Amino acid sequence: MTLQELENKKSDFLSAEEVAEYMGVGAQKVRDQAHYDAEKLGFPVVVINSRVLIPRLAFVHYMKYGVTQLVV
Repeated sequence: MTLQELENKKSDFLSAEEVAEYMGVGAQKVRDQAHYDAEKLGFPVVVINSRVLIPRLAFVHYMKYGVTQLVV
Protein backbone atom coordinates (compact mmCIF):
# COMPACT_ATOMS: atom_id res chain seq x y z
CA MET A 1 0.00 0.00 0.00
CA THR A 2 1.37 3.41 -0.92
CA LEU A 3 1.13 6.64 1.04
CA GLN A 4 -1.12 8.03 -1.70
CA GLU A 5 -3.50 5.07 -1.27
CA LEU A 6 -3.61 5.64 2.49
CA GLU A 7 -4.20 9.34 1.97
CA ASN A 8 -7.11 8.67 -0.39
CA LYS A 9 -8.94 6.22 1.88
CA LYS A 10 -12.39 7.31 3.00
CA SER A 11 -12.10 6.23 6.64
CA ASP A 12 -10.84 8.58 9.35
CA PHE A 13 -8.65 5.89 10.91
CA LEU A 14 -6.12 3.38 9.64
CA SER A 15 -5.58 -0.04 11.13
CA ALA A 16 -2.29 -1.30 12.52
CA GLU A 17 -2.20 -3.69 9.54
CA GLU A 18 -2.42 -0.87 6.98
CA VAL A 19 0.24 1.21 8.71
CA ALA A 20 2.51 -1.80 9.21
CA GLU A 21 2.25 -2.76 5.54
CA TYR A 22 3.28 0.73 4.50
CA MET A 23 6.15 0.82 6.99
CA GLY A 24 7.34 -2.71 6.17
CA VAL A 25 6.98 -4.07 9.69
CA GLY A 26 4.67 -6.53 11.39
CA ALA A 27 1.27 -5.29 12.53
CA GLN A 28 1.80 -6.77 15.98
CA LYS A 29 4.96 -4.65 16.38
CA VAL A 30 2.90 -1.51 15.74
CA ARG A 31 0.25 -2.65 18.24
CA ASP A 32 2.83 -3.55 20.89
CA GLN A 33 4.61 -0.21 20.56
CA ALA A 34 1.30 1.66 20.74
CA HIS A 35 0.49 -0.10 24.00
CA TYR A 36 3.91 0.22 25.65
CA ASP A 37 5.16 3.63 24.52
CA ALA A 38 3.09 5.24 21.76
CA GLU A 39 5.28 8.37 21.63
CA LYS A 40 8.11 6.35 20.12
CA LEU A 41 5.97 5.63 17.06
CA GLY A 42 6.19 9.31 16.17
CA PHE A 43 2.61 9.58 14.95
CA PRO A 44 -0.57 9.75 17.07
CA VAL A 45 -2.49 6.60 17.93
CA VAL A 46 -5.75 5.84 19.69
CA VAL A 47 -5.63 2.80 21.98
CA ILE A 48 -8.95 1.37 23.16
CA ASN A 49 -8.41 -1.78 25.20
CA SER A 50 -6.56 -4.05 22.77
CA ARG A 51 -7.53 -2.09 19.66
CA VAL A 52 -5.15 0.39 18.01
CA LEU A 53 -6.41 3.02 15.58
CA ILE A 54 -4.24 5.51 13.74
CA PRO A 55 -5.74 8.84 12.62
CA ARG A 56 -5.31 8.75 8.84
CA LEU A 57 -4.53 12.39 8.13
CA ALA A 58 -2.10 12.70 11.06
CA PHE A 59 -0.24 9.56 9.94
CA VAL A 60 0.02 10.80 6.34
CA HIS A 61 1.21 14.22 7.53
CA TYR A 62 3.85 12.60 9.75
CA MET A 63 5.11 10.42 6.91
CA LYS A 64 5.34 13.38 4.54
CA TYR A 65 6.80 16.01 6.88
CA GLY A 66 8.17 14.18 9.92
CA VAL A 67 6.09 16.17 12.40
CA THR A 68 2.75 15.41 13.98
CA GLN A 69 1.41 18.95 14.37
CA LEU A 70 0.54 21.45 11.73
CA VAL A 71 2.29 24.77 12.26
CA VAL A 72 0.09 27.72 11.33
